[in-house]
Amino acid sequence: MKKLIGAFVALAAFGALGAYIVVQARHIGYNQGYQPDQPVKFSHKLHAGELKMDCQYCHFAADKGRHAGIPPTELCLNCHTQVKTNSPEIKKVQEAVDSGENIQWNRVNFLPDYAYFNHAQHVNVAQLDCKQCHGPVDEMEIYYQHEKLNMGWCINCHREKDIAPPEDHKRASGGDCQKCHY
Repeated sequence: MKKLIGAFVALAAFGALGAYIVVQARHIGYNQGYQPDQPVKFSHKLHAGELKMDCQYCHFAADKGRHAGIPPTELCLNCHTQVKTNSPEIKKVQEAVDSGENIQWNRVNFLPDYAYFNHAQHVNVAQLDCKQCHGPVDEMEIYYQHEKLNMGWCINCHREKDIAPPEDHKRASGGDCQKCHY
C-alpha cells in the first residue's frame, strides 16, 4: 500500500511539474512589457500625445510594406534644428547625422522568424489604428511592447473582425497556415 501511495505521489508531482513546464514554455518569446533602453531618450508621450504627431510621420513605411520603418536620424532634425537644439539628446542626434551614422534604435516588438506580418495590409486593408496593436503609445513616455503579439492574440483579433481564420483555424476554408507562416 505504501508503494502505491508513493507511486501516486510521484506521479502527481511529475504531472504537476509537466504542467508547469508546458505553461512556462508557452510564454517563451512573448515580450509583452518589453522596454529596452534606447540610445536617445525619446518621449512618445510628448511627440504622439501632446504634439499629436501622426505615427506615420516617423514610421513612414507602415502603409507601404511589411515593416513600419525606423525613422532615419535626419528626420528628427526636421524640427530639432529649430526646437530644443541645446538638449543633450538632440546633440546625440546631431552628432550621429554629422558622422553619417544612423541612431541604432533597439527593436521593441518581436514576432517569431517563421511568422509573416505585413503592416501595409493592416493599415490599408483592415484600416487598423496603430493603438490596436501597439497600445496607448501617446501615453507612453518610453515605448514598450503592449500586447503579447502571439498567435492566439492575432487569431482572436481576426475573429472579432470577421476575417479568416475561421473558428477552427486549421480548416482549409480560410485557415491556410501559410498565409501567416513560412
